[in-house]
Amino acid sequence: MTDLIIRPITADDYKGWDPLYLGYAEFYKVASSVEKRRIVFDWVLDPNHVVEGLVIERQGRLIGLAHYREMPRPLHGMMMGFLDDLFIAPDARGGGIGLIMFEHLKQICRDRGWTVMRWLTQDHNYRARALYDQIGAKSLMNLYEMTVE
Repeated sequence: MTDLIIRPITADDYKGWDPLYLGYAEFYKVASSVEKRRIVFDWVLDPNHVVEGLVIERQGRLIGLAHYREMPRPLHGMMMGFLDDLFIAPDARGGGIGLIMFEHLKQICRDRGWTVMRWLTQDHNYRARALYDQIGAKSLMNLYEMTVE
């Protein structure tokens, strides 16, 4: 895996990042548009925005992405990390790339003093959940959403 590079997203990555993020949206059956994806890409480039992004590159091709952010953990009086999006190109899966990305994210947590990183996934995402079960513990919390009109 020495041919892998994990690094922050740069402005030059849009062409490779966009099909990955579209694939992520399609996997979760979320309608996406060029405009919405451009907003997210601009967020990860903006040093004043809370969302940050990483890409995984192999031989000049982007094969994965992760978007994460800092968030408060009020009951503990500290900050933690939250992983919003993680996607590996289908043809690059199965080689431990997700695990390598989580090791990189773990180092970011250490560097920033975050003792926890959380993320969500849908129940049907069995393949990813097999990885998540190896590296983390399933929370006892249930997620609710309130739609605001």
